[in-house]
Amino acid sequence: MRDNNTREGERISSSSKQQPQVPMSLKLVDTCLRLSVVPLSVATIWLTVSNHQSNPDYGNLDYNSIMGLKYMVGVSAVCAIYALLSTISSWIACLVSKAWLFFVPDQILAYLMTTSVAGATEIVYLLNKGDKPVTWSEVCSSYSHFCSKLTIALGLHVFVLFVFLFLSVISAYRAFSLFDPPCDPQTNNNA
Repeated sequence: MRDNNTREGERISSSSKQQPQVPMSLKLVDTCLRLSVVPLSVATIWLTVSNHQSNPDYGNLDYNSIMGLKYMVGVSAVCAIYALLSTISSWIACLVSKAWLFFVPDQILAYLMTTSVAGATEIVYLLNKGDKPVTWSEVCSSYSHFCSKLTIALGLHVFVLFVFLFLSVISAYRAFSLFDPPCDPQTNNNA
């Protein structure tokens, strides 16, 4: 009887080592963060795409006029779609055990978001301040509505960046917690 209990305990402990369980609170935080990306990205897209203003002296200004804003819209769309799909797949049992399926895309999207935020921040800065050495004057005095909506869209985009940075840390924890920590060579020599 004791031998059967020992084997059962060994089987349970070995299976738990192969599939470490992610704490439910971490899974809920992960899901909530992924779900929060969808409306924030959609709001960023909507604010940017619907943003246009006419000025009788200088003409029309919209997001199509600025290539960096098209990039921001594209990255936001990819992030919203990925966040929705990854939220759904994070609750499918056969995919949950594949931590690398979340780790790699989370890292890639965190880097894409970083480049997109950097580009959009530079655009907003140039629209507000201009660049006098290259004779690029600021335009926000003439297109104040356009600049204010773009600043709000950038703020939402920055928030999504921070969410993806946090998600990449969570997915890294989930991926690398599958492995034992590296052994210390001094400990091995003493044993």
